[in-house]
Amino acid sequence: MTTIRHTTAADIEAVMQMYDHSRNVMRANGNHTQWVGYPTRDYVEEDIRCGASRIIEANGQPIGTFAIVPGVEPTYGVIAHGRWIDNVTPYATVHRMAAMPNTHGIADVAFAYSKEQYDHLRVDTHADNHAMRHIMDKEGFVYCGIVFMDDGSPRVAYEWWRYDTVPASLKDWVEEYIMPQYDAFDTAHRRDHARRVIARAMQMQPTAMAYTAAAMHDIGLCEGRDTHHLTSARMIRSCKELLQWFSDEEIETIAQAAEDHRASATTPPRSTLGAIVAEADRDVEPETIVRRTVEYSLSHYPDYNREQHWQRCLDHLHEKYAEGGYIKLWLPDSPNAAPLAELRALIADEQQLRNLFNTLCS
Repeated sequence: MTTIRHTTAADIEAVMQMYDHSRNVMRANGNHTQWVGYPTRDYVEEDIRCGASRIIEANGQPIGTFAIVPGVEPTYGVIAHGRWIDNVTPYATVHRMAAMPNTHGIADVAFAYSKEQYDHLRVDTHADNHAMRHIMDKEGFVYCGIVFMDDGSPRVAYEWWRYDTVPASLKDWVEEYIMPQYDAFDTAHRRDHARRVIARAMQMQPTAMAYTAAAMHDIGLCEGRDTHHLTSARMIRSCKELLQWFSDEEIETIAQAAEDHRASATTPPRSTLGAIVAEADRDVEPETIVRRTVEYSLSHYPDYNREQHWQRCLDHLHEKYAEGGYIKLWLPDSPNAAPLAELRALIADEQQLRNLFNTLCS
């Protein structure tokens, strides 16, 4: 049985041993640039002084450590290639997680404890720390973008919320049966996309219906992209498991929300829920959109030369996102209004857009 307690000065040597072991594991797994000269003893002492550091014990012996720090994390003030989904709710940041040799499951224990203590968490890790990134996906964290440490080095950043308004049994069902379906889809529609849509929808309407509609909105991709919204709606209507949590009328509203979410839709969604899911599905962060457009062109048109790829990407961006493009925002004061304006400014500046295109192609 494991227990968690505050770290004391008597634990410092054990904590440093855990840091050394975890650093060695990173190096063995090809992650050579994370934790270079960090964390130092000064960090441990400061974490102890402010009450942030924790020790995980098994049978009275320290086997793991982590810090959980409530309040604003200074290095999270600027985020690139994405955006924080919730900049309003107070949060705590999980830092400096490490383990003794021959121990397993430390991250599971640390995150479970942190989730009990706080409704909103943030965490970052190195892009090459694939083990931790896998754990964060399993734990339901949402990838948000790139943040930069004090030395300028980049880290991938994640966010998590408890979603108290959603029954635990529904969340468990979604994690077990719905999320794995996204693993078979294209790279723009994997679990990280589904989690972002859920998180954005829950920011606008924190209900079980919004959670479910967002989670299931793209499951129809299993039968192809062109009519996936119709397939998603059909699959939702035929899903008997949903009757555990929703009435027939609510299931129909959820199905219609999936049916109405496509960016190419020419008519407004039939319900507020539909508008919320459609808006939550609008990923209009400028560099993300351009990168996905380039990646799609490179993978689907391998015989094109660079100029042909450029023209295809330019045509698509103008058709969908530029002023007069078919993408629409359905909610007053949409959270997508500002990033869409930035994207349109980028598209209008063809030289800047070409420079980004060239960078992404190289």
